[in-house]
Amino acid sequence: MLVFPQDSNLTKHTNLPDLPACFQLSVLPWTPCIYLWLASPFYILYLKKNNRGYIMMSILNRIKTVLGLMLWIVCWTDLFSSFHEMSQNQSKPPIYFVTPLIVGMTMLLATFLIQYERLKGVQSSGVLFIFWTISVLCAIVPFRSKIVFLLALKEFTMFYIYFGLTLIQLILSCFNEKPPLFLTLKNDCPIFLFVFYSMAIKGYKSPLENKDLWLLNKQDSSELVVPNLLNEWEVEKSKAQSSKFHFFFPIVSPEEEEEEEEVLLSKWKEVRQPSFLRALLRAFGPYFLIGSAFKLLQDLITFVNPQLLRLLIDFTKQTNAPLWWGYSLAFLMFGTSLLQTLILHQHFQYCFVTGMRLRSGIIGAIYRKALAITNEAKRSSTVGEVVNLMSVDAQRFMDLTTFLNMLWSAPLQIILALFFLWQNLGPSVLAGVAVMVLLIPFNAFIAMKTRTYQVEQMKHKDDRIKLMNEILNGIKVLKLYAWEVSFKEKILQIRQKELTVLRKTAYLSALSTMAWTSAPFMVALTTFAVYVTVDEKNVLDAEKAFVSLSLFNILRFPLNMLPQVISSIVQASVSLKRIQDFLSHDELDPESVDRRNNASGNGADVINGTFSWAKQDQATLDNINVMVPQGSLLAVVGHVGCGKTSLVSALLGEMEKQEGQISIRGSVAYVPQQAWIQNATLRDNILFGRPYVEQRYRCVLEACALTPDLEVLPGGDQTEIGEKGINLSGGQRQRVSLARALYSEADVYLLDDPLSAVDAHVAKHIFDNVIGPEGALKGKTRILVTHGISFLPQVDNILVMVDGRVSEMGSYQDLLKQNGAFAEFLRNYSLEDIIEDDEVTVRMSHQSVRLSSVCCRQMSIMSNDLENPKKMSRRRRCSERKHPESPTEKKEPKLEKLIQAETAETGRVKFKVYWEYAKAVGPFLSLFICFLYGCQSAASIGANFWLSEWTNDAQHNRTQDQVSMRVGVYAALGISQGVLVMFSSFTLALGKIQAARKLHQTLLDNKFHTPQSFFDTTPIGRIINRFSKDIYVIDEVLPSTILMFLGTFFASLSTMIVIICSTPIFALVIGPLALIYFFVQRFYVATSRQLKRLESVSRSPIYSHFSETITGTSVIRAYGRNAAFVLMSDMKVDENQKSYYPGIVSNRWLGVRIEFIGNCIVLFAALLAVIGKDKLSPGLVGLSVSYALQVTMSLNWMVRMTSDLESNIVAVERVKEYSETQTEAPWIVTDKQPPPDWPPKGNVEFADYSVRYREGLDLVLRNISLKVEGGEKIGIVGRTGAGKSSMTLCLFRLLEAADGEIVIDEVKISEIGLHDLRSKLTIIPQEPVLFSGTLRMNLDPFEKYSDEEVWKALELSHLKRFVSNQTSKLDLECCEGGENLSVGQRQLVCLARALLRKTRILVLDEATAAVDLETDDLIQSTIRTQFEDCTVFTIAHRLNTIMDYTRVLVLDKGQIAEFDTPTNLIAQKGIFYGMAKDAGLA
Repeated sequence: MLVFPQDSNLTKHTNLPDLPACFQLSVLPWTPCIYLWLASPFYILYLKKNNRGYIMMSILNRIKTVLGLMLWIVCWTDLFSSFHEMSQNQSKPPIYFVTPLIVGMTMLLATFLIQYERLKGVQSSGVLFIFWTISVLCAIVPFRSKIVFLLALKEFTMFYIYFGLTLIQLILSCFNEKPPLFLTLKNDCPIFLFVFYSMAIKGYKSPLENKDLWLLNKQDSSELVVPNLLNEWEVEKSKAQSSKFHFFFPIVSPEEEEEEEEVLLSKWKEVRQPSFLRALLRAFGPYFLIGSAFKLLQDLITFVNPQLLRLLIDFTKQTNAPLWWGYSLAFLMFGTSLLQTLILHQHFQYCFVTGMRLRSGIIGAIYRKALAITNEAKRSSTVGEVVNLMSVDAQRFMDLTTFLNMLWSAPLQIILALFFLWQNLGPSVLAGVAVMVLLIPFNAFIAMKTRTYQVEQMKHKDDRIKLMNEILNGIKVLKLYAWEVSFKEKILQIRQKELTVLRKTAYLSALSTMAWTSAPFMVALTTFAVYVTVDEKNVLDAEKAFVSLSLFNILRFPLNMLPQVISSIVQASVSLKRIQDFLSHDELDPESVDRRNNASGNGADVINGTFSWAKQDQATLDNINVMVPQGSLLAVVGHVGCGKTSLVSALLGEMEKQEGQISIRGSVAYVPQQAWIQNATLRDNILFGRPYVEQRYRCVLEACALTPDLEVLPGGDQTEIGEKGINLSGGQRQRVSLARALYSEADVYLLDDPLSAVDAHVAKHIFDNVIGPEGALKGKTRILVTHGISFLPQVDNILVMVDGRVSEMGSYQDLLKQNGAFAEFLRNYSLEDIIEDDEVTVRMSHQSVRLSSVCCRQMSIMSNDLENPKKMSRRRRCSERKHPESPTEKKEPKLEKLIQAETAETGRVKFKVYWEYAKAVGPFLSLFICFLYGCQSAASIGANFWLSEWTNDAQHNRTQDQVSMRVGVYAALGISQGVLVMFSSFTLALGKIQAARKLHQTLLDNKFHTPQSFFDTTPIGRIINRFSKDIYVIDEVLPSTILMFLGTFFASLSTMIVIICSTPIFALVIGPLALIYFFVQRFYVATSRQLKRLESVSRSPIYSHFSETITGTSVIRAYGRNAAFVLMSDMKVDENQKSYYPGIVSNRWLGVRIEFIGNCIVLFAALLAVIGKDKLSPGLVGLSVSYALQVTMSLNWMVRMTSDLESNIVAVERVKEYSETQTEAPWIVTDKQPPPDWPPKGNVEFADYSVRYREGLDLVLRNISLKVEGGEKIGIVGRTGAGKSSMTLCLFRLLEAADGEIVIDEVKISEIGLHDLRSKLTIIPQEPVLFSGTLRMNLDPFEKYSDEEVWKALELSHLKRFVSNQTSKLDLECCEGGENLSVGQRQLVCLARALLRKTRILVLDEATAAVDLETDDLIQSTIRTQFEDCTVFTIAHRLNTIMDYTRVLVLDKGQIAEFDTPTNLIAQKGIFYGMAKDAGLA
């Protein structure tokens, strides 16, 4: 008897069907065995590699093992009983021996696996779960046969035991083992074993928090992923390197040389680039391929259902077919759908995890690269661009991995579908194929155009983010100068270009949407039309039509996806190129500075050094020869811009060495001119990764004069320092930077002007205790760049620089004797002849230090002068009151952080947010879009009902007479659907552009009107995130999500309508299913939304840390801390992925459950068709079941889109949140506008004026009352934190009064518009801020002044020579932050701004800190002559600048302590006298 059922009477045409005994004895029991034997070698290998520690023998494990052995005994009992019967001369077919033997062996294998898994730490086994499931399913048939046909009792008993044991094993395999010993990973997530339930329930009850998340799998962590990718990239680079050489030395005979050279050159261009793509494929390909294998399996199973549908329609036509056959078909359909679901989600899991690893790898690679690139490369990629590489481009790759398999899977599905269609309809299918082929070039054209637009848009976007980054960094300056309008215009111009490109892209995508929605229909229409017209005999019956339709529906997905995948690939290729270019940048040569102990015994040597900032630039430093003996102190002096800082950079290896050699002996500590402070505690900033040694740490604090600051900082040395050191004053930042250097105990110290930012007495303290001959660093090699003359007599050697060359070098006495440039320099600047008189030396020392004191108050790019008085005044008060508020103060930074983190709102996205977006699109337009979608669904349903009627013609033999009418109506309905699709896409495109414009505009408006305090307490990264990531989502992601959502929603709706129309009883099933659907969806969305929020909150720190790192690369490299920073970045990325991973799992969890509901709909549609087969026409059966088969996809996508919609609409919520922050006073108050020539005199009066920084903080100035006549020159002095800067900020209303008034020439400044006020005052701020753009734009953004006036201002600010030497003159391009000008030159640009504005009131905020004495003198004289008739307020560290002022205001603790002429004040012997005495002026 053959194995496979031949006898259809036994199996089909009977009411008690059964399978032949032979089939039951062979195929059924063998199936699970074959599966297990095939799977186990791979599985055992996998377990060998991934050992997770072993699990203790548990009761569960013991029971499983015993049951396994019992199953083996049962099988072999069968085997022996067969032998026994044979010995009794009963002949048995061989199958009775083979099957028990095979099954018995398999049970032993399963038992072995149970134990082996325990030893390898597997808590729940997917392989065995599948094995037991198949075993139980295959045993059900014989189990039923044995009961129905009551076979021999012995066999029945054995089989009964076998079946029972297998069933118990299946149930037991659903339970988890205990976690392995020595392992804390909570995380190995078997998706289908409901581990996600616990998280989902937690997330549904209360919003998830970070602690609820699983730990990241080891193999997904940056620690493994990034090195893996980088190794592959190195291999790639070395290959490219070696291939270069092949092309360098071609083996050619002389005759061929000419043309050969051409070819070689072109090839040489191609070969040069190493391919990042190959590196990615090698690093992540193998894991991804496992997912691809699952996809292949799923593609094949997809085609089973149309065949079952054919059998089902066939069944409804036969009147005498047995009912069980119909039921079996219905359940088979259900089963295949279910299997398809499970396999598909396994595939997705692999794809998503690959995507996640890709992102980790790319971010890690970019971060590591950013730490090593040259300055030249840094110029070509600004911080904004690199952050974009990390956020947008890495994201693109992540999104692509999900669809990448469609690249081969789509063609495969198309080929299979066409094969089955050919079987069904014959050659007519070719007509349909022709339509498809015609659509390909159309889609290709659209993809090509989209790509070009994409590149263009990325460029605009980079420009916009870059400018926005600068604006936010320099927002304070914009406010002080009232320049917001000009910069806002610049942003809006870029945005307009961006939106224009976006509009073009949107129209293109509307066309392609139409193409792919209509494609399956056009194909069906042409195929059916050709089929019925080619031959009279061809009749379109239900079976042909609906089987073909379900095949066409399968076709629809690959056809839809192909263009999408192609455009995704196109986008990713743009990103790939950008990333590859960045990773191919030149790196700094670590060997350029010889760090080994040099033979000369000097601490540092430069021999014949020529250096430039970029390879092709002209040399900045030329022919430098410097030798610094071990343990000596070398001072470097010279004018602004002569190359002092460049010399330090060269010693650090930060510059391109064109010739010569540098060697440094031992480790290096570096204090940059603008201190770089991390967003960490004060102690962490000083330790900088070194172990904490109490004694040493205390000494360092003492030496750097930081002890008094600690006493008054809210949290002592545990105070959290804001981004860029925002809550420290310039001097404090510089001292922290110095303390970091001192603590590092290096061999060589490079100090770039560290004394300029601190007060005179502090500078002296630091020089004596740290740098000088008796300081903590004595015996170390020190190179000190300085502007302070007073310390020069105490240094060992002095190096004088002029225009990038060493002009003289020697000891102080030698240089004086040489009577060269240095002696000249000193003569001009010593206040009297240099007498060896202590007092004078002291006096000078104080002065020069005061002079330099201000220099590095430049340090952070912004807003400290706002911050330092606040902190200081708070400190003073703290110490006065014995810290009454220290607990709250201590909490403050933490508190602030909490509030910030909580911007991750919890709970459902409020309806209001959707309404905001709908309003931005336009309420009427929104309704109209929904209406169009409704119409298109109606047209589609109409077409299919018409088809069902048409197929019923075949039964009633009224065929040919109506063909043309049938085809005509069908075509009309289908084409109208296509047109409606196009219309709805077009209107949606219009709406999305409108919304993008409105939302960005309101955000921008609000940010320009936001008070300064907001920017002081909010990290810039967080605001930039709104402008980059969130605006990108609103521009591009959200609209496509809405498009998909509406599409799937109406598709699901139309399916329900069709099934209910054909089998009304189905309405009863819909209720419970909808309930389950709704419950699963709410359950999932609650958790998934919170995961998404946690993910976006943990994303910002990656970028903040990154921008912070980029600004401090030179410091990080100097201290050799690269590895530690890389580790920090990796931790931040892993933290982010930790909340992303459960998001992936939640999607799989959801998919399985939703598709199960879809599969139930298929089951019920088929069952109801079987039950009502006598009443239903085959056409209707075909219609309802073919619709049901589509519903799974729609339902699944609908939940995904709902959740995507919720998570993407969060972008609107976040943008909205920052568009509604509190704004400052209006820029212009029309009814209170002052006259154009206001203020005519420049009288300023403070009337009982008090001010505080923010609500809830103490007053910084208390009850200040004073009058200043027009033209007076007022010096403002006081200890740090007395409220000097606050006073000037009040004039500009950056701080609003808490009490009292300021009146300028009879106008109360609190009543007029901010721009009216600020444009009539001028400030030269502490930090010179420049924006990228031309020099002219930096001086005069509104283009109010003529070129002559601009040149005049440059001449007066001593920049004329420098600018006229530049080739581009006034159009000289300034880099981001003015990096290509020295700090001193930037300060002079600020002076030129002031000279151009020439207002009645001028405020100088320690403005001459960063310039050398000579330039300082020139500036002071310019101010005296040019602003003679103006009221001038000067905040002075160095008293000699204000000794000739009309009056001096001494502030102390926010109150006026003294206010009189300098001579009177000295006579009074009060505070001012003390300060003057310190400075040697009294």
